Amino acid sequence: MATRRSVRQFSSRPVPPELITTAIATACTAPSGANLQPWRFVVVADPALKRELRAAAEEEERAFYSRRASEEWLEAIQPLGTDWRKPYLEIAPVVIAVFEVHRGPSSPRPYYAKESVAIAVGLLLAALHHAGLATLTHTPSPMRFLNQLLDRPSFERPHMLIPVGYPAPDAVLPDLARKPVDEVMVWL
Repeated sequence: MATRRSVRQFSSRPVPPELITTAIATACTAPSGANLQPWRFVVVADPALKRELRAAAEEEERAFYSRRASEEWLEAIQPLGTDWRKPYLEIAPVVIAVFEVHRGPSSPRPYYAKESVAIAVGLLLAALHHAGLATLTHTPSPMRFLNQLLDRPSFERPHMLIPVGYPAPDAVLPDLARKPVDEVMVWL
């Protein structure tokens, strides 16, 4: 896992659907509050729908970057070279939209939905990496446009978008260092 990196430049090379299915099946092994498994994974591969997804996400991101983002946030992400433009949402062969499933017509109230979905996403990222695929976690703010665009009910709350594919041959990865384990671990 130490070699996993967030990729923002993807190849358009197709991804075998079975790799996505297997990775999502792995994500579904995550523990969840009361074992209610409050997640939904919507796999978007249709080029026209990905184009719409990009346009909607960029609209929210443009507003965020120009009006709502703090100077501190903008300074923190500056080394990543990212801005409101999100071409990877259209270029990556697959985008997985992850939703938290809250109380619905046939689902009980979930416990610890956000935490449960976050654990499942962690397993998903690890499984996709293990399959040789590149990913990026993207959370446009706000994300409610995803419900309408992806025809999801209101009791499913957007959690994250994950572009998935192979890195472009000329993909640029920021030279970021990980904190050493002794800096983040406390053993009592």
